[in-house]
Amino acid sequence: MADTLASPLTLYVDARFVSPYAMSAYVALTEKGLPVELRLVDLAAGEQRMRPFASRALTSRVPALTHDTFHLSESSAIIEYLEDAFPAPDYPALYPSALQQRAHARQVQAWLRSDLAALREERPTEVVFHETQPAPLGDAALAAAAKLVRVAQALLPDARPQLFDSWCIADTELALMLRRLAGPDELPEALRAYADTQWQRAVVQTWLQFNQDARA
Repeated sequence: MADTLASPLTLYVDARFVSPYAMSAYVALTEKGLPVELRLVDLAAGEQRMRPFASRALTSRVPALTHDTFHLSESSAIIEYLEDAFPAPDYPALYPSALQQRAHARQVQAWLRSDLAALREERPTEVVFHETQPAPLGDAALAAAAKLVRVAQALLPDARPQLFDSWCIADTELALMLRRLAGPDELPEALRAYADTQWQRAVVQTWLQFNQDARA
């Protein structure tokens, strides 16, 4: 453990702090209690396609992680790497310990990354982080929103405050997606309460402050 911790960790994130995937990787690092240096990548200027970032991030996207001489991109891969490199009980867990619950958490993450494209397009994370008044959803986005609500209600019966017995990284990611439904009456009260509770975690509030500072 000591040798692993001695190796520096650097996380490359978007300079505006609006990437949900960069936020998820940052949450994972911070919940693990790992010291990390943040490096900002100006996506608007195309910095993700330039050296030296492109030489460290195979997919030329944020987030990207550097751990000593090891480089890794894609948030899901980064999170699973952190869970393996800094395992419980020496470090806080990002996933449930039970095999099937852990699989369900990863199922939620994979689904949120691969589905609901119309909702993500019409409600980008600027709506979430900047708390702007959203426009009404189009038909395709409405269908995606209905699916999100249906699945979330199945995952969170009886108004439970988290997906499993304790917090996991999938809670942060599901809460972010739910908060895209910011308009009046778009989200049932129990799901709104869940998303709001997850949004109050200290590390999420730190990310929101980064976002606010970037806009100042």
